[in-house]
Amino acid sequence: MTRSGLALASFPFLSKSCQNSSKEPKEESSETSFEFAFLTDIHIKPEMNAPKGFQMAINKVNELNPDFVLTGGDLVYDVMRGDHKKSESLFDLYKQLIQGFKMPVYNCIGNHDLFGIYEEESPEDENHPDYKYGMWERHFGDSYYSFDHKGWHFVTLNSLDVTHDKKYKGFFNQDQLEWLKEDLKKVNNSTPIVITTHIPMICTYSQLNGEGGSRTVANAFEVFIILEAYNLKLVLQGHIHWKEYGDVNDRFQFLTGGSIAGNGWKGRRHNTKEGFVKIKVESEDFSWEYVDHGWEDERLKAENRAI
Repeated sequence: MTRSGLALASFPFLSKSCQNSSKEPKEESSETSFEFAFLTDIHIKPEMNAPKGFQMAINKVNELNPDFVLTGGDLVYDVMRGDHKKSESLFDLYKQLIQGFKMPVYNCIGNHDLFGIYEEESPEDENHPDYKYGMWERHFGDSYYSFDHKGWHFVTLNSLDVTHDKKYKGFFNQDQLEWLKEDLKKVNNSTPIVITTHIPMICTYSQLNGEGGSRTVANAFEVFIILEAYNLKLVLQGHIHWKEYGDVNDRFQFLTGGSIAGNGWKGRRHNTKEGFVKIKVESEDFSWEYVDHGWEDERLKAENRAI
């Protein structure tokens, strides 16, 4: 069965991870042009004025009026360190805030959304029912799913797992890979496909910054092999808090979408201004632009008033 990101309570014909229950998707038509927004690394953190900044992003998205919103993970900051009551309150606040969107929201899981995985800091352990994906799934439903819109197929993947020493890692587990194969059997080979993931599948961060290791999903190649016979158009990704765009050998394109929160709502990270991506689809082509939601100006005004 194809998993979906929409809430059963409000969309009986779909499934359950879109927590935007009072909104209906725009009416489907034969038209092949549409727009959607990609917001990643939101990092809801009440003590840093994050609700105000996120509301500014919501207002900007509503002004642009895309068909729907995709998120790229790290919705809150954070639940990795456990504390069940606090973690619950963060997800509850996020769900309350996204009611402000006038269109459906399809969510993606990020590393900061994994409950209680930091063993030394979390009062809860791996035996807790909400451990790792549990809290996410209870609030938002499946951590990987797909949906269709105006002839395009959208797949949100869970790019996170936990290491033996209780750290997060970028990895697509085998169950998810098997699910993806089954999901794609229902998709025509010519159908344009968009993948959303938190940890990047392709990224130049390490090369540009001279750091060892990788900022990518360790077995991303397995997804690309599965998609080899399909019309993959775009990979949307987060995690790095910067803008990055590339075309891979005329096969597909990838876009790392900056961050709503910047450097924890304190300013830019990697000199990337806080913002989100608006994507316009026309037939089988797309274009994009990075949209400033105004948080930097608002933050600087507040700092000047405090002087």
